[in-house]
Amino acid sequence: KREMRIEIPDYKALELKYLVLDYNGTIALDGVIPDGVKSRLCKLSEELEIYVLTADTHGTAREMCEGLPLEIHTFPTNGALEEKLEIVERLGADQCAAIGNGRNDKLMCRASALAIAVMEKEGMCGRLLGEADVCTRSIEDALDLLIYPKRLIATLRG
Repeated sequence: KREMRIEIPDYKALELKYLVLDYNGTIALDGVIPDGVKSRLCKLSEELEIYVLTADTHGTAREMCEGLPLEIHTFPTNGALEEKLEIVERLGADQCAAIGNGRNDKLMCRASALAIAVMEKEGMCGRLLGEADVCTRSIEDALDLLIYPKRLIATLRG
């Protein structure tokens, strides 16, 4: 049974089972996932079930995720905001860590037990910041918060 428990003093105890990720602008740039991100996803899959939720702007998500230990869900662009939230709620929002950068990540981040907003080269929707527990300057930094949870604890503790 995969699970990650992170106790954050004077904040909350996280009991995570799922990592829910946006694709473009979050784990991929211009439709391509960097190798450093792929290796981190493989490592995190030992403790968490990973889901990629995407409107798939570049149409490359399925191909790029092939062979990675994750499940991918694509939706029409105009429905991604609600679709992402629905999947997080179906999984159990209190057991989800969500990472995103766009406006259509807002509701999934608001609902999730842990929300990380990423400001990569594509930028980050300014309104997403209000839904995030943490904002990082790269997807590698965001994934590393889960790989090295003491970094997360240092940022969020009371």
